[in-house]
Amino acid sequence: MAPSKALVPKPNWILRFGKWMQPRTNRWIARSSRVPDVPVHDPANFRWTRLLEDNWEAIREEAAAVLQDLEEVPPLATISPDHRRIAPAGRWRSYFLVGYRYRDEPNCRACPRTAELISRIPGLNSAFFSVLVPGTHLPAHTGVSKAFLTCHLGIQVPRESGECRMRVVDDWLEWQEGKCLVFDDVFNHEVRNDSEETRIVLLVQFKRPVGPVGWIVGNLFLEGVRRSRFVQDARAGVERWRNRPRD
Repeated sequence: MAPSKALVPKPNWILRFGKWMQPRTNRWIARSSRVPDVPVHDPANFRWTRLLEDNWEAIREEAAAVLQDLEEVPPLATISPDHRRIAPAGRWRSYFLVGYRYRDEPNCRACPRTAELISRIPGLNSAFFSVLVPGTHLPAHTGVSKAFLTCHLGIQVPRESGECRMRVVDDWLEWQEGKCLVFDDVFNHEVRNDSEETRIVLLVQFKRPVGPVGWIVGNLFLEGVRRSRFVQDARAGVERWRNRPRD
């Protein structure tokens, strides 16, 4: 099923201004970056990734408990209208612990060990269990800002090699259970799960190490995004989902 583009709300002037500023802030941040401006990074360059890898089985145990019934996990396209451009209805589900520094307290209480571990990540922006059901394709897209990088910790990975993977620019990458994969989502990327199994990762967004100019520009931009309709609609969507009528 294709993403629901017709249901995507038109951006207001604030979002339009943000999109005009986006490439300009990204250039300033890239020039100030203390890590290479490359699509894929070595996880070893970020010491806290070892913390996640060393504790991945505890994270997997909590994920298994809260993701036992996927019908209770909100589809990203439902809670965040802006993601309908890339998210097929009901096929990409997200269990949020932190979103743009807003903690989801009920979810964090349900996953106390995972919540404690991610609280130790420097510059944490967002963290959630990202679930792709079989037969899901997230078409080519780009992220919001070079102010942060993205880490995926493999939690449940389909066994058939080559059937579940992510393209970042020209390279196709595959997840491994218990291993981190770090990349810059501003580079063009897409995701495919052509297997018959569900893929689950712990997705973490964290602030890119930068110099003073990048720190100022990046934090101003991210604070604007944090207060924008893009984020606030998603927060409201999570609450609507949590309080929805049940049969």
